[in-house]
Amino acid sequence: MDSSKPPRRNSSGYPHAVKFYIDEGSLGRTVADFLVPALNERLPALVIATPAHRTLIADELARRDVNVRRLEDDGDLQMLDAEQTLALFMAGNEPDRVRFEATVNGLIERACKGRRDCPVRAYGEMVDVLWKRGTTDAAIRLEILWNRIATDAKFSLLCGYAVGSFYKQIASNPTFQTVCDQHNHIIPAGKTA
Repeated sequence: MDSSKPPRRNSSGYPHAVKFYIDEGSLGRTVADFLVPALNERLPALVIATPAHRTLIADELARRDVNVRRLEDDGDLQMLDAEQTLALFMAGNEPDRVRFEATVNGLIERACKGRRDCPVRAYGEMVDVLWKRGTTDAAIRLEILWNRIATDAKFSLLCGYAVGSFYKQIASNPTFQTVCDQHNHIIPAGKTA
């Protein structure tokens, strides 16, 4: 697992990173490390996560003197529910490409509020939700759809996966490797961005 590999799938030059986490504290710190530079420059950010993780991330941002409520009120930070967002584009156990693109493009457009040259930072764990449901193929398809969107939009994406989701797999297992292959930066458990 080489985290220094050059970007393979994301032709826009913006990273598509993955964070494998053991504990939520490590996840919160990594997501905050990823979002704070953009938020400090008043660039938009999206968080698509479970309720518990949205709270954890908001608390970590607040510890870093980020005014989460003001950013949410201004629309520069959107905190979205992973399950509800998935429901917007899933067709059974599969992500629908057209609905996914409409959903994500709408989120990016809303985040940019008409600004040109508006790079967005997004943290998402919809893929982990799908993985935990046992719909690993759908999670990989969703990663591929994110990569396709990245060719047209200016955003950096950080995905989060609980290490426990890979409990009975070893690092060389094709499913674990397939997840890694969809990203151009890998943040191992125990490390932050």
